[in-house]
Amino acid sequence: MLSELKAVLTRSSDTLVQDAAGAAALVVMLIVSLHLPGLV
Repeated sequence: MLSELKAVLTRSSDTLVQDAAGAAALVVMLIVSLHLPGLV
């Protein structure tokens, strides 16, 4: 299991940063959208 996980991480290391940035952007959009009704 750990060797498979290590292999996946080494294979997808190029897109791992982009995936993390996309996930962070989604979290920020979720937080902003939840706070938006209180601002209006």
